Amino acid sequence: MNSQQATPGRSRLSRSLPLILLALAAAAAAALLLLRPAPAPQGNLTGSSVGGPFTLTDETGRPVTSESFAGKWRLMYFGFTYCPDICPTDTAKLAAGLKLFEAKHPEQAASLQPLFLTVDPQRDTPAALAEFTNSFHPRLLGLTGTREQVDAALKAFRVYASKVPGTTADSYTYDHLAVFYLMDPDGRPVQFLAGPTATPESIADMLERFLV
Repeated sequence: MNSQQATPGRSRLSRSLPLILLALAAAAAAALLLLRPAPAPQGNLTGSSVGGPFTLTDETGRPVTSESFAGKWRLMYFGFTYCPDICPTDTAKLAAGLKLFEAKHPEQAASLQPLFLTVDPQRDTPAALAEFTNSFHPRLLGLTGTREQVDAALKAFRVYASKVPGTTADSYTYDHLAVFYLMDPDGRPVQFLAGPTATPESIADMLERFLV
């Protein structure tokens, strides 16, 4: 046999190697996706099961339920006031988008209630929420509650939130789904925008598309 000719076993291995590497890469990617829930892409929510009844406390200390906002469109965001970056950035987008919509359609904007629902009720007291929301928009209303009440709301709205320990007991943060939900006056889901890709303009456009 010619010493330069590859053996059948070596030839089959060289031909199979790219397929093996591709399979390993696919398996690794699938494993990474399973480590935590991936944010859903932005899109239409009509007919989905997102949302439902909830019982919480607003930033004035008043008990509220989902029925407290009956007849109002709701622009909702889930986050926490101690968040160092994403939550204040997204809340600023919400406020700016709402102001753009208010400037063009003040009557329709009056039928909308913007809501900030905390994922961190331990630190986000009504007073802490009021200070946070008032710095962005005068009509933005913060909602908190007991841990059980907040967890029930997170489950109803399909919002992932996981506590991330810090260097001290009170320096923890949260890894959570950053999303804007638009709910209709009956509390039914209509549309959502992913926080990282949303802009004030896309939020205003969404509101104009459904409220005008």
